[in-house]
Amino acid sequence: MTLKRTISDFRLSALAAGLLLCSAHSQAAGVLEEVIVTATLRAESLQDVPVSVNAVSGDKMMEAGISKVEDLQAYVPNLTMSETGIGTNIYIRGIGSGINPGFEQSVGMYFDGVSYGRAQLTRAPFLDLARVEVLRGPQNILFGKNSIAGALSLISARPGQEFEGLASATYEVETNERVIDLVLSGPMTDTIGGRLAIRKREIDGHMENLTLNRDEPQRDEQTIRAMFEWDATANLTAALKLEVGQFDVNGRQIEIINDNPSNSSTSAFTGRTYGEILDFTTIDVGPVNLVTVDADSSVLNNYQDFKRSSNGDYSYNDTHNVTLNVDYAWGEHTFTFITGILGYETSELCDCDFTGASVFSVAAEEEYSQFSQEIRWVSPVGETFDFIAGAFYQQSSLDFFDSIRVESDILPQLLNAADIQEGGARGERPPFDTQGGPTINGVPVVAGGVGDAGDEILNLGTPRNFKSDTMLLSGFVQATWNMSDLTRATLGLRYSYEEKEGARSLNFSDITTGEIRPEGEIDTVVAKNFSAERHDLKGKRTGGNLAPSLNIQHDWSDDVMLYATASLGYKSGGYDARSNASPEANVIRPLQNPDSAPIILVGSFEYDEEQATSLEAGAKTTLLDGAAELNVAAFYTQYDDLQVSIFDGTLGFNVGNAGAAKTMGIELDGRMALTENLMMTGALAILDFEFTDFANGQCYQGQTPDYIVDGNPYCDYKGKTNQYVADYSGNMTFVYTTMVSKDLEFRGGADFVFTGAFNSSQNLDPSQEQDAYVKTNLRFSLSDVTAGWEAALLVKNATDETTISYSNDTPLANSIFGAPGHYGFIDAPRTVALQATYRWY
Repeated sequence: MTLKRTISDFRLSALAAGLLLCSAHSQAAGVLEEVIVTATLRAESLQDVPVSVNAVSGDKMMEAGISKVEDLQAYVPNLTMSETGIGTNIYIRGIGSGINPGFEQSVGMYFDGVSYGRAQLTRAPFLDLARVEVLRGPQNILFGKNSIAGALSLISARPGQEFEGLASATYEVETNERVIDLVLSGPMTDTIGGRLAIRKREIDGHMENLTLNRDEPQRDEQTIRAMFEWDATANLTAALKLEVGQFDVNGRQIEIINDNPSNSSTSAFTGRTYGEILDFTTIDVGPVNLVTVDADSSVLNNYQDFKRSSNGDYSYNDTHNVTLNVDYAWGEHTFTFITGILGYETSELCDCDFTGASVFSVAAEEEYSQFSQEIRWVSPVGETFDFIAGAFYQQSSLDFFDSIRVESDILPQLLNAADIQEGGARGERPPFDTQGGPTINGVPVVAGGVGDAGDEILNLGTPRNFKSDTMLLSGFVQATWNMSDLTRATLGLRYSYEEKEGARSLNFSDITTGEIRPEGEIDTVVAKNFSAERHDLKGKRTGGNLAPSLNIQHDWSDDVMLYATASLGYKSGGYDARSNASPEANVIRPLQNPDSAPIILVGSFEYDEEQATSLEAGAKTTLLDGAAELNVAAFYTQYDDLQVSIFDGTLGFNVGNAGAAKTMGIELDGRMALTENLMMTGALAILDFEFTDFANGQCYQGQTPDYIVDGNPYCDYKGKTNQYVADYSGNMTFVYTTMVSKDLEFRGGADFVFTGAFNSSQNLDPSQEQDAYVKTNLRFSLSDVTAGWEAALLVKNATDETTISYSNDTPLANSIFGAPGHYGFIDAPRTVALQATYRWY
């Protein structure tokens, strides 16, 4: 992949933007408000921060209806977040962790200084934020906790000196979305201020479930946060945040987007799609009916149309958080103490065949608890040397459980059908007890082990338990040498030491009794058809690393700041929670078909740390006498031992270290007061990602493997790009504000969010490329600036673009039935909402 085509694609857009800027030069009359961020743990102007950072204010998020990280990505180029059937992906500059509960995120999320490293927490709704700062590129010094791709810093709104309040209600017609926000803030005593924020959100969803005759995904979210700020003395301030949240989802925005005829040698499947096989399949031998499968006819809806076929799934989440932030001023120095107590519980059910046939489901539960303590010492600025130093401690515990559940006889019967027509190849041929089984002329059909493979998985459960305990201790210092009034050099160092224990076990059970099934033909059947084996693994790892960073800043003029940064970052290793097999190449059940190759499964358990070497150079500029800003950053990052989670092609995910990859590109962002009334903001990212060493990549359906190791096929990804990588992405926003009378203000805004083509599937299937698109969001409001009320109309995706945020192979469709197909997560179509807000002071 090269940048040549990208630049060509943008010639017209760049020309149009240039003409607009030139024509507006003589009209620009305003001076931009300064944007203050804390990306360097000091309150600084965005134009003084030597890092590629986007800041989105709380007001902008409320106006745009941004309710969680997934919505935020539209306004931050090179940030991608998507939910999947069993996890969450979050990427910056093409780098992310993939789907696995054992992972901590490569993109760190920090809420009021506390690390929110678990992927599940990125699904939590936003509430009453002052702003969100998105820092791109490795952030291993000040943020530290595995932020090897970037960091999201969320800052809560704090109590003010005056009484104020806000009540807001939003209603969207098409999805029946209802959102209510309430904020109360002000002084409680002479020294204590308080702020209470409550959000309630319900939505019916934009997908129609044909099987259950309901709209999905249905969301029910509620969050309550209380913030107390105590000015204990002139030098001591303490802020206490108490927050509980609940976000429940019934159904998902998943549907089968294509379903191709089977190429199986089994005549009952040949030439039929997966949906047709599930809808009705029968096998008769003479007068005896051996197999009849008759699922809900909704399974025949196997194309993208905002309609899904599903028996129902859910995700129920409860979170709690206590954060204590204490600032103590000692002269001009500041000491900060941040204590965080964090936890959540999750219960999920995934209808993971993604059809209305009861083929199988996956039940999962997750419980996480975390305690952290950070101490920081921040020196005054303006001296020859200034510094930020500190120490960080975190203790966390994760318990994760999941199980495949075969709750009907649909899959067992279809496996029996295949076993009959393939001469027992789906299980074992040696004879077993056949009393009570089907016969032809008095002879058992399963004699010799033919036709009984499916019986082995009747009421099958695969209980898997994973536990991980982690202790992290680190110290850091970032010292700046103010070499002159114009030039500064900053050296950062962070040393981290981590201890981590992991354990994972998987067994086979009967879901009706809970009893563990004895070893036997079930092991062969599950290995052949689900690529899973019983195992019990434990591990402990310890280690440390030193992450350095060097930054040079130079003020070229009063309006231009140049910077360059070199850094080395790490992300700790750990243990795989979701592999269905052990990493050892063990032979599964030697008692198999005599003419078959032995079954050998190779899964994963422990993975090593990841390393990133990054170079970045940029400029922060102020133009047109303060009426415009333009910032640019060019970056190159080399990742070694890249951690990846790869779908095994059946039902599991295997974690490993891919080898190496490089990502490079250019990021631009800026804003401009075109006139007194018209503001323009925009951002553009050009990205080039390439795997430089990744021999054990997953093959897509029908792809010829480059390697076969222990019977497992692999495809070499060297020279290929990554999931979610678009050559370009960006946004442009125009906001027009004017007074239509003494007290009435009109405000109109248009957001244009665009991206180049990208692959939505982690196996890079060419058929799963999402085309380039532009989405348009509109907001028109009328407000009384004296009375405090506002009424607004919000239109999202005004041109009704259909886009897919994530896709993958339809589980079992190809691996068992030879019918290649895909499912996808479908983004919402056009929505129109009304919003009413009342503020009082």
